[in-house]
Amino acid sequence: MVATPRYDAIGVGYSATRREDPDLRARLHAALGDARTVVNVGAGTGSYEPTDRHVIAIEPSDTMSAQRGSRRVPAIRASADALPLRDKSIDAAMAVLTIHHWDEGQERGVRELCRVARDRVVILAFDPEVVAEMWLVQDYMPEVADLDRRTAPSLETLGGWLEGEVSIESIPVSRDTPDWTLMSFWAHPERVLDPEARNGTSGFARLSDDTVQRVVTKVAADLASGEWDTRHGHLRDQTEYDGGLRLITAQFATPVTSE
Repeated sequence: MVATPRYDAIGVGYSATRREDPDLRARLHAALGDARTVVNVGAGTGSYEPTDRHVIAIEPSDTMSAQRGSRRVPAIRASADALPLRDKSIDAAMAVLTIHHWDEGQERGVRELCRVARDRVVILAFDPEVVAEMWLVQDYMPEVADLDRRTAPSLETLGGWLEGEVSIESIPVSRDTPDWTLMSFWAHPERVLDPEARNGTSGFARLSDDTVQRVVTKVAADLASGEWDTRHGHLRDQTEYDGGLRLITAQFATPVTSE
């Protein structure tokens, strides 16, 4: 894992624009099943953590941990590839939009989720090939597609790292979601012009300042001229969109034996 947590640099103000989506929260909590003890790895500000179960939060970034609300448990500073938990000591492990930040520790981190969980692992990730088809990425910032393909494991790769019976569910992004991921920009091109909205996404935060300025300038020009609406205005009438979000659940029929 990286020596300095990435979100120490890009997580400032994260909680203002990355609020829980109630539908996504319900889906994640349903995927956790009857688990009474849950470890949330890459826990960040605590979004989507259940409040009616015993939660252990793992988060390496001080910046993100400082934004955890009073209803959230304090986060343990540790990395995904070396969880400070015993084998099969937790009912379920969860990881929400975080694995693409685990760098060279991705495979080890996913296998750590399986090691510590007795019953299941629940991961919210994204399909980089679907993300690449979104207008914002395809037309304005192809650098994100290139970056995602280098840093985000494919669904096939993730499935190979997991144990047990693996299922994958597509999660559409509502136009009114309060969780302003990069994928939520699909119906809100004006959001590209909002620095606070941009800074709450790792997609923008991982790009150079020059690249971001190029994207902002081009989107602003296309909105002013009507070009964006000519090409993509139909999206304004949609209520949801498949931006590539995928809910991956690995259910263990029997306890997985650690090597």
